[in-house]
Amino acid sequence: MPHLDATRLRLPTGPRADMALAGVVLVLAGVAEGQRLGSNWDATTSVIGSWLLAVAVCAALPLRRRHPVAVGWFTVIGTGVYYLLSTVDGPLVVIPIAALYALAAQGRTQASVAMAAVMVIGVGAGVLVGTGDVNGTAVFMLTGWLVAVVALGAMRHGRVAYAEEEARLRATQERLRIARELHDVIGHNMSMIHVQASSALHRLRKDPTQAQEALTAIKQGSKEGLQELRATLGVLRQVDDEAPTAPSPGLSRIDELVSSAARAGLDVRIEQSGTHSPLPASVDLAAYRIVQESLTNAVKHSDARHVIVRIHHGDREVTLSVQDDGPGATRSGYGGGSGIAGMTERARALGGTLSAEPGRAGGFIVRGQLPFSDHHEPIGGAVDDQDPAGG
Repeated sequence: MPHLDATRLRLPTGPRADMALAGVVLVLAGVAEGQRLGSNWDATTSVIGSWLLAVAVCAALPLRRRHPVAVGWFTVIGTGVYYLLSTVDGPLVVIPIAALYALAAQGRTQASVAMAAVMVIGVGAGVLVGTGDVNGTAVFMLTGWLVAVVALGAMRHGRVAYAEEEARLRATQERLRIARELHDVIGHNMSMIHVQASSALHRLRKDPTQAQEALTAIKQGSKEGLQELRATLGVLRQVDDEAPTAPSPGLSRIDELVSSAARAGLDVRIEQSGTHSPLPASVDLAAYRIVQESLTNAVKHSDARHVIVRIHHGDREVTLSVQDDGPGATRSGYGGGSGIAGMTERARALGGTLSAEPGRAGGFIVRGQLPFSDHHEPIGGAVDDQDPAGG
């Protein structure tokens, strides 16, 4: 016997579902109307009219995606006229109910409520006229069904709208993360290159030896910047390539920041304290980026010569302090860019805090506090630059 794969059985969706529903209802309505023909199959005018209305109402349902409101009103009115002509309580009412649900699911609540009200009023009028086909119980049951259908459609619309808004929010957060990563990667290296290029131009004629050293530093800085940029873009593409072999940014690579700042003429001293246990990926990346951006700002906006970076590893948080000996409050344009804002966003994304302000004794101080749970997956050394919480 041939094997039937149940996993391949799928209910129709989209326009095919509308056509399937309309076809089933039309067949059932035809069977019900066939009871009125009698033994000699004599078709009266009312029977012919009922058949034509049933066909028209069912044929209109697949058109609801192009003209939802018009099709909704047509099915409601057509079904009402059908029940006036027919003496059989056929299943044609399923068509306007399906149209009402679709309208409510699209967010057209007012139109669906208005159509439901017309259906209830029409059935109620039939009870008052005393046709004998319906009674007060039928009106009550129909009202409950219509309210339930509209409510379910509205709930469906709410869920879809929430999912779309959540997707837009995720996309916005991802764009911000990419912008921060590219700003940190490109901004730091380009700032160092700019300082060295200015120094080389200034010393080119007076001291060619120092100019050559500056050009060598530019070459090395641009090489490192390109390598890190390629690694970052490779992660952002998220293709099924091999994982990058270079270590991702983390506090274990802070010596590279010190060397880069030294080539720009900045003397950086690192002071670390506390327990040096492995950090969560997001915290390790955020700490590295905050130190990197602080050093970049010190190079770009300061006449500082010395910077002290203090890092304290606590049991549940990492505290950072980056202090330089520049002019401090008189520094112009320090907060004009997006660097401090990006550092603040990184800290807040982890539930931490960050402040950047002139020091009381001069200079500029960046302080950050990055909390983390003591139940995290330890990651030795570098961290994964792809973690969204850290970007």
